[in-house]
Formats: sequence, structure tokens, C-alpha cells
Amino acid sequence: MAKFAWEGKTRSGQAQKGEMEAPNEAAVGAALRRQGVMPGKIKEAGKGLDMEIKLPGFGGKVTTKDLVVFTRQFATMIDAGLPLVQCLDILGRQQDKKIFKDMLVQVKESVESGSTFADALKKHPKAFDNLFVNLVAAGEVGGILDTILNRLAAYLEKAQKLKKKVKSAMTYPATIVGIALVVISVILIFVIPAFEKMFADFGSALPMPTQVVINISNFVQNYILAIIVGVIVLIFILKKTYATEKGRDFIDDKILKLPIFGILLRKVAVAKFTRTLGTMISSGVPILDGLEIVAKTAGNRTIEKAIYKVKQSISEGKTIAEPLEKSGVFPPMVCQMIAVGEQSGSIDTMLNKIADFYDDEVDDAVGNLTAMMEPMLMLFLGTTVGGLVIAMYLPIFKLAGAMGG
Repeated sequence: MAKFAWEGKTRSGQAQKGEMEAPNEAAVGAALRRQGVMPGKIKEAGKGLDMEIKLPGFGGKVTTKDLVVFTRQFATMIDAGLPLVQCLDILGRQQDKKIFKDMLVQVKESVESGSTFADALKKHPKAFDNLFVNLVAAGEVGGILDTILNRLAAYLEKAQKLKKKVKSAMTYPATIVGIALVVISVILIFVIPAFEKMFADFGSALPMPTQVVINISNFVQNYILAIIVGVIVLIFILKKTYATEKGRDFIDDKILKLPIFGILLRKVAVAKFTRTLGTMISSGVPILDGLEIVAKTAGNRTIEKAIYKVKQSISEGKTIAEPLEKSGVFPPMVCQMIAVGEQSGSIDTMLNKIADFYDDEVDDAVGNLTAMMEPMLMLFLGTTVGGLVIAMYLPIFKLAGAMGG
């Protein structure tokens, strides 16, 4: 038998560790649970508990894609009549990503020890968030776990697609502006000084645009470290400000009011809110619990506050639509459609219809944003880089004109 080093916690939460001889890791886990210890890490002695080498992009995180594949496969197995523990065992053994494999082994062991599937998942919040856990819990209670898992996989796929759209909209302008800043910095620090030395031999006054560019170049060269430190300090201050209640309220509110990106982010917020809440209600999650989870995952304090007001309104026996309309965050059309859904008793269907509509709206907004940003960015690049080049060649044109005259 091999010797295994283990770490775990007692029922009171006290951390413990030690060594044990056993045929395999599963036997160690079973023995620890009989002793009232919930196993955490179990490794063969000599190999160490924390000596795994993590390479960037190789098994460091459970992604949405991993969850979608796992959820789809799990739903298929449950629908085929396989026992829950057997499903977890099969899916755990076939996982290539070690962090996810270990996680599923622990989930399986928790289920074997008497925990519900939802409670077992809840112990791994980095992979399975509150939305996932609550939907699974609703599926277990209602006896429709396979249906819920399929619905959850569809939700995750659409949420990931929406996230990719927003990322693509933000990445393009950020990349162009970043390249422009690098090019301008190189010109100011390395190219302009060479021209300045050449112009010093001319012995005549430089045109104003040229002198302005040279002054900017000198400033950047002399204070480059101060500029870098200033940018870092500004980012630090913004992060600290955003970490405070008032700071986050102010910044999140202003982000939604931005001329171009603010409109896109509002549409994304509507799509995410309606899709998440619609999925939870149709899966049997109580609406107040659903609103609590949706608020926590909103990602914007202004939207979060609006959702909490909806929750308070419902707890007082009022409607969903009224506080949403008063918040000013959600468009009137969305509020009216939700009101119709409440009156007809098909709020979940209406929410999913709104989500589908706003998914298309986000598509159009991203397309329009890209089409609008391209000429603006090209104009910005042409004006800045072209302006610097023209300013540097003005003295040469002036000298050539004087020599020709």
C-alpha cells in the first residue's frame, strides 16, 4: 500500500493534515469521512500537496466552455438513466484539465457521503456560481435535473456569446489606440530629437508647429518616468475609488451615460438581466431568490440597485415593471413587455423573448460601433502621426523655398 499525505477540515471547520497508508486516494477519502474529516487535498507522500507547476493557459481555470460541455454531457447521462455518482465518476475521469478533474472527484465524494448535488457544487464557487447551484437545486427538488441542466447549458452558451460580442467591441478600439500611443511615443522620444539636432544647424527660427512638437518631445523625454508613475498612480486611485461605495456608484452611473459605449452596455445589461431571471423562473427558482442572484451578478452598481428595488417591490406585494421603469436604466418597451408578462402569468416566457430581442440588438450595436469607430480611429491616427510628420518637415520646406527664391 502507498502512503498518502492529506489535508482536510473537521465538521467544526478546523483544518487538519496528516499521512495515511491506503490502496488509493479514494480509500483515504473514505477513511477520513468515517473519522468526521472532510478531505481537501490528497496526494501520494513525497510528491507534495502544492508542488504542481501551472503553465499559463494550461489547466489554471475552469472556463465557461468547460462548464457548457460538462453540463451538456451530464444532462445526456442523467436523461439516459445513469446514476448521479456514476455520471460524476465518468465525467471526472475523462477531464483533461486537472483542476476541473479534481473538483469533480470532490463533488462525487461529497454526494457519496450524503450531500445533495447542489450542496456539493456549492463548495466550489470558483467554477459553479450561485446561479448554477440554485438551478441544480431546483432541478433536484422538482425531479427534472436533466431538463434544468440542458436549460443551464443553453443559458451559459448564450451568456458566453454575449460576453464575446462585448469583448470584440472593446478590443478593437483599445488595440488601435494602444498602437497609436506606442507609435507616437517612439516618434517623440527617438525621431524628433534627431530632427531637432538637424534644425539647430539651420540657424533660423522654426515654424510654430515644429517648435510645439519639439517642446512636447523635450517634455516627454525629461519627464517620461514621471508620466509613467503618474499613469500608474491614476489607475491605482481609480481602483481605490471604485472599491468604495460612493466611488463605484458614481463611476458605474457615468459609464452607463457614455455616448457610445453606454448605450451598448445598457443593452447588454437588459439582455443579461432578462435571460438570467427568465431562466431561473422557468426552472422553478423562487422569484425573490432569482432577483437576489441576478442583482449580485449584474456587474454594475446602478443596475444592481434597480434590481434590488424590484425585489423590495415584489416582497411588498407590488409588480416588477413599476420599479424597473422608475430606475431609468431599463427602456420603456422592456418594462411594458414585463408588465404584460406579469398580467398574463407568463413572465418567464416574456423575459426570454426580451432577451432574444436584445441579443440581436447587441449584435447590431456592436456592428454599428465597429463601423463608426473605424473611420474615427483612422482619422485620429492620420491627424496625430501625420501632423507630427508635417510639423517636422515644415522647416525643410521653408529652407527649400528660401534656396529656390
